[in-house]
Amino acid sequence: MQNHVSILSIKKSICPVLLCALFSLLPLWSASAQDTGKEEIATSVEEVRQQSRPVTLTQAIQIALANNTEIKRSLLTLEDADQQVRIAWSEVMPEITGSATYTRNLEIPVNFVPAQFFDPNAPADELVPLQFGTDNNWNGGVSVNQTLFRGEAIVGISSSKLYKSAQAENLRATTQQIVTDTRIAYYNVLVAEEQLRLQQATVDRIRQNLRENRSRQEAGLIDEYAVLQVEVQLSNQEPQLTQAKYAVEQAYRELNLRLGLPIEVSLAVQGDLNRFQIGAESVADQVNQNIKEVDSMTPYSYEQQKELVDLATDYRGDIRVLNKQEDLKEREIKAIQSRFLPTLSANYNLNWSAAQAGSPVFFGSEETRARSQTLGLTLSLPLFQGFERSANLQIAKIEQKDIRLQQEFALRSAKNEIQSAREGLNQAIETAPAREKALKQAREGYNRAQARLSNGIGSQIDVTEAEFQLRQAEVNYAQMVYNYLSAKARYDLAVGMVPFVDKSTPELN
Repeated sequence: MQNHVSILSIKKSICPVLLCALFSLLPLWSASAQDTGKEEIATSVEEVRQQSRPVTLTQAIQIALANNTEIKRSLLTLEDADQQVRIAWSEVMPEITGSATYTRNLEIPVNFVPAQFFDPNAPADELVPLQFGTDNNWNGGVSVNQTLFRGEAIVGISSSKLYKSAQAENLRATTQQIVTDTRIAYYNVLVAEEQLRLQQATVDRIRQNLRENRSRQEAGLIDEYAVLQVEVQLSNQEPQLTQAKYAVEQAYRELNLRLGLPIEVSLAVQGDLNRFQIGAESVADQVNQNIKEVDSMTPYSYEQQKELVDLATDYRGDIRVLNKQEDLKEREIKAIQSRFLPTLSANYNLNWSAAQAGSPVFFGSEETRARSQTLGLTLSLPLFQGFERSANLQIAKIEQKDIRLQQEFALRSAKNEIQSAREGLNQAIETAPAREKALKQAREGYNRAQARLSNGIGSQIDVTEAEFQLRQAEVNYAQMVYNYLSAKARYDLAVGMVPFVDKSTPELN
């Protein structure tokens, strides 16, 4: 059995984590407030990291768990479920009512009665006035009503507990999605920074070529057209560099949105995709240590043979929510069916009454006060109430069929998502050796170009070109690592075993 993080532990961890996250980011907010009017963005990845507060993947996930709006809403829904349970219990608890009234007759009411009541010889149509009542009238009592049997209320108690369980599953599913989205948003920043590095290297290479071509033109070695060609290349590449800069800014804004932070907060993610090794159990560079730890929380086997749909049924949040919804709908059907059954209730009344003339004395005296008690049972059998009950029953059964169709579709979607995530992971694993080889060759070529330049048999153009090839190889490798990490995050979500949501996960072999 999988050991899940309890909902109570999630709720308890929200406050301290949120406070720590907020206090740690206060300097960022104050710095951002001072720079609100500045439109300029950093011109390189290094400048971004120098101007921002570093954040690891684990820290980003913890901030998202503490601060994300969707998780807060799910927690509120869970608290609402607690109150729904209390409401359900109130249906079978006694209802106790107390009441007290006082009436002061400013003028005693007068009624007319036949005179023959007092004088048999009086005419038949003669009426005489007669006063009824006293100056002061008191009435008070206590009434207790207890439901002894009401099928819908009994079913409602068990349904309320199941409703709370469904909301707990919904919180878990929401948390799984938020953790996955945060991981992918974090990786998006890293790959956007790699693209920025590539574009910066491209522009630097073209600028170097332009400087050297202008020197050659001044020396009469090339004509003006050769310089113009490089200038055109530079004009085409500089907008792409600007686009890459803004892509990094947008990636950071998306990350802040996932974390539930103001977009003005300046962060600097920690990690280097072109130094991350997919197949290695450890990392050579400590900057990737945290990413590796998160990636390893849910194991993955390339040669995995076991069918994962059954596991997805047990662990996926969306499927578990649908299962709870089906159970709730089954209880609803039973509740509607119970409306055809009789209800039995008991009623007890204890009353006091008093009548008094003259100045009022609270509830009169012993001589003018009386007490009465009643105990009754009420059996109610609904014989006919139109077609409402039967129609509601049919509607509930139709909705149950709809939920089952959703379950079938969810299972098919789970199988597709698992397979797609596995294909993405396997593709990255299969292409990793070739990408590593290309990166190693590019580094070797760059080192040789530098050595040739030092020995006087090479040129700066060769070094710049080799550096560009190295940057391109690094970006290709980083893109492959990004594809792997993103696919791994989606795989964890697809099989329903997401880090920081499930404490421990079974190994899938």
